[in-house]
Amino acid sequence: MRHLKTINHLGRTSSHRKAMLSNMATSLIIHKRITTTTAKARALRKYVEPLITKAKEDSTHSRRVVFSYLQDKDAVTELFREISPRIADRPGGYTRILKTGNRLGDNAEMCIIELVDFNELMLEKTQTGKARGTRRRRSSKKKAEELTGTKTRETKARKPVKDELKEVREAEDNMPESIAETEASAGTGAATDAGTAAAEPDAERESGSDADAESDSPTE
Repeated sequence: MRHLKTINHLGRTSSHRKAMLSNMATSLIIHKRITTTTAKARALRKYVEPLITKAKEDSTHSRRVVFSYLQDKDAVTELFREISPRIADRPGGYTRILKTGNRLGDNAEMCIIELVDFNELMLEKTQTGKARGTRRRRSSKKKAEELTGTKTRETKARKPVKDELKEVREAEDNMPESIAETEASAGTGAATDAGTAAAEPDAERESGSDADAESDSPTE
């Protein structure tokens, strides 16, 4: 009777499952993130995280052990040269699973599994969040002080405008006197001109009457 291989987790035989996880771990190490189902991602996390912990010790024995699982030289060199220096201070939890919804067709739950220390956007958000810190509400006293400060600034800014308005008003008050003086002087000049103009016709009339009288007198 032929020996049948036992069906392991994920609905695959043991050899098929090991080969699949080895390929997925190689892709995750090289590309830093992959998209797969949630069940495969959870199985991959249990498979790859012990290898990443083994890579913290860069020795020939560690490289041989990791290579026996991955069967890929490029993945081994990437793990020991690029990934191990970044995760040296991390005590575990090297991967993150982000769910993306269900897949069309079989409605399988999909997700993205990635290395935590290689997601630049997440790292920037955490750094900015730490730099900002907590925000506290301002007290009513500070708000009242700020309001009074703004009012005093406004009054200080308005003082020069008030001084200018006073000067303009004083100038307007002085304007009628000067106008009356100019009008009075203009009136006297006009009166003298009118008097001279009226006197000239009278003189002309007198001279004309004298000439008429001489013409009317009988000639000798």
